[in-house]
Amino acid sequence: MTTLFSIHRALTAVSAALLVCSAALAAPKVYVGNFKDDTVSVVDTAGNAVMAVIPVAKGPHGMAMSGDGRTLYVSGDGSSKVSVIDTSNDRVVRSIEVGKTPHGLALSADGRRLLVGLYGEDRVAVIDTSSGTEEASITVAKPHTIAWLPGTQRIYVASQAPGHFAVVVIDLATASVVRELPLDKPPRDLEFAFDGRALYYTVAGENAVHVLDPHSDQVVADIPTGVSPHIASLFRGVGVGTVVVQGPGELTLFDPATNTVLRSLPVGRQPHWAAASTDGKTVFVTDEGSNELSIVDLASSRTRNVAVGNAPRKVAVQPTDVPAPSAVSVGGARVSIANFAFAPAELVIEPGETVTWTNDDGAPHGLTHRDGAPGAELPLPGASVSRRYDAPGRYDYVCSVHPYMSATVTVRALRLQAVPPPPRNVGGREE
Repeated sequence: MTTLFSIHRALTAVSAALLVCSAALAAPKVYVGNFKDDTVSVVDTAGNAVMAVIPVAKGPHGMAMSGDGRTLYVSGDGSSKVSVIDTSNDRVVRSIEVGKTPHGLALSADGRRLLVGLYGEDRVAVIDTSSGTEEASITVAKPHTIAWLPGTQRIYVASQAPGHFAVVVIDLATASVVRELPLDKPPRDLEFAFDGRALYYTVAGENAVHVLDPHSDQVVADIPTGVSPHIASLFRGVGVGTVVVQGPGELTLFDPATNTVLRSLPVGRQPHWAAASTDGKTVFVTDEGSNELSIVDLASSRTRNVAVGNAPRKVAVQPTDVPAPSAVSVGGARVSIANFAFAPAELVIEPGETVTWTNDDGAPHGLTHRDGAPGAELPLPGASVSRRYDAPGRYDYVCSVHPYMSATVTVRALRLQAVPPPPRNVGGREE
């Protein structure tokens, strides 16, 4: 009986974990900033519906998703704040004061530094994401959007200073401007290809995407488009480049090897931004003029639309190549404390298992158990503490340093499973 129960328990845990991971990986959550509503809509792409609406800083403008998909940063154009969303519960867990009129955001690959273009202060702020403090400030006139050259410390900023339009190049290692690439008209957006092969940027009043070689900082090609192209990208795994073209309401696809247009797909009215799924099969386009999110299947060229909030602009996709922390982790025994949150926020274990918490943040944290068990302080990054749970039940805890950080451990009730009787032979067959 004991052996059968152990096997059953192991299989149950594995099956549950696989189901959770499958659900998490099946379809991404998409986050849409509704500029006029001061909210972010969370879209369940499996069900084609808004599953949550999150109030954020006024005028959501820039968006940056962490590589692990656990944290989303949203700048408020009408405020001085960046809202930090925990994607496990789709709530704002803190607000970072950054300065006047924050526009574009860019996040380092390790998630430790956030770049914020402060349009109202003519500078780019470098924020430590763990502490929320400013590490450095680089003077850039009217910084709009920001692009980080992959694998380097080079940053490109769209500067919209009247009479002095430019793409500004920053060396983040020295926190200084190294050169400016002057423009005749205001730059709109600039994005690096996922592999850094090219910088794609658009300019107000020009119906083309400019392709810049980051090795020479020279424009090597122009991709003609319809009226008013906004953002051009080459996403990992997609295979073709994409351009959001506002005038005709299209998503234009181009060949990144030849910089030639392949075809255009209709989306909603006045499209604004685009993001892609991790598998590269789907592109998500915000339609500011029709208050929708267009979900474009690249293989079939079919588009379906989901109604979101008022004036949707930016969009970010939660990666699906890592298990989403919003799912309950079954049978796990480790909790990471990072970005001022516990991950996973809900942990389900069996009686007798031990849970280990590790401070993966840059700030001190601690544990206060609601059931009265001894707590612990984790003053240094990398420090760990463990607790064994024997009795079934729900165990809530919070951070002793930051009480707004909360999470739960649930210990299953121990249930023995009866061994099924052998099959009966009825009329020469088993049933």
